Amino acid sequence: MIDLATLKDKLAEPCQIVITTHHKPDGDAMGSSLGLYNYLIQKGHHVKVISPTDYPYFLQWLPNNPEVVIYTEKEEESKKLVAEAELIFCLDFNALSRINELGEEVRKSWAIKIMIDHHLEPEDFDDYRHWSINASSTAELIYDFIANRLNDGNLINKDVATCLYTGIMTDSGSFRFPNVTSNLHRIVADLIDAGAENWRIHQQVYDNTTENRLRFLGFCLTNRLEVFREFNTALISVSKEDLKPYDVQTGDTEGIVNYALSISGIKLAAFIVERSDKVKLSLRSTGTFPANEICKKYFNGGGHRNAAGGASDESFAEVVKKFKSILPEYKNLLLQ
Repeated sequence: MIDLATLKDKLAEPCQIVITTHHKPDGDAMGSSLGLYNYLIQKGHHVKVISPTDYPYFLQWLPNNPEVVIYTEKEEESKKLVAEAELIFCLDFNALSRINELGEEVRKSWAIKIMIDHHLEPEDFDDYRHWSINASSTAELIYDFIANRLNDGNLINKDVATCLYTGIMTDSGSFRFPNVTSNLHRIVADLIDAGAENWRIHQQVYDNTTENRLRFLGFCLTNRLEVFREFNTALISVSKEDLKPYDVQTGDTEGIVNYALSISGIKLAAFIVERSDKVKLSLRSTGTFPANEICKKYFNGGGHRNAAGGASDESFAEVVKKFKSILPEYKNLLLQ
């Protein structure tokens, strides 16, 4: 590990920097990455953001989004950038497996690796770590890193503020999750003062849908929603065949699980979707129910207590069956 003084010395002179984040990045992942990018370029650094995969269209308006390199589309360029990097910032993930094939390129790189993240149980691959499970989002930690660790709050301009606000907004459930603190609201106030247009950001992310996506949501709620009152649980499960009529794209399933959780009395909500390679599962919960425990124990995943995810190589039907079968194990917690 290196100390903060060493990192500050390294950042004092222009250098080659790569920023990367987890596969299928969400609002926090892209908001953090581009927020940090927009800060670092003001310091004269040569910076590229590499995403392991594509990401939702409703995040592609973020400032300097055209500078993002997608690994699956530009593999050789991505490898070259990693090989030449002096610093690699790893944002919103805590294990190199979360960036797919790009992970091995990062692992063998001689660059200094900086992890900024808020997930449990980080893997020991980094040289410097700014990490807290109490943070609402990685974007909150990026703000703290720039403003308080590096004492560069004056460089949080409109572009940086817009990206960080997006990350905080999306990962905090629009400021309604338990990890939203008074300090986070003060951070958000600073971002608005720096130029983040809160109303416009919300509109770009949440009021920027396609007709297909809206119709797909209607299909899920009408035809694929199951409610298990005996366990205070709701489930939405969709197969590959369900996806086809709606031309479902990256990001189109994001947030659907929250509709199941919004039902009065529901303590645990699940969204299970059959993809071409694996069956993916997203869990959301309220209160102290450990959604991450279920994902870690049964679905090769993890995450936060109230928001977690996993994946399985089993068939779609088997994953749905398994999820339903474990509910009795958690009955007492679900009915508390």
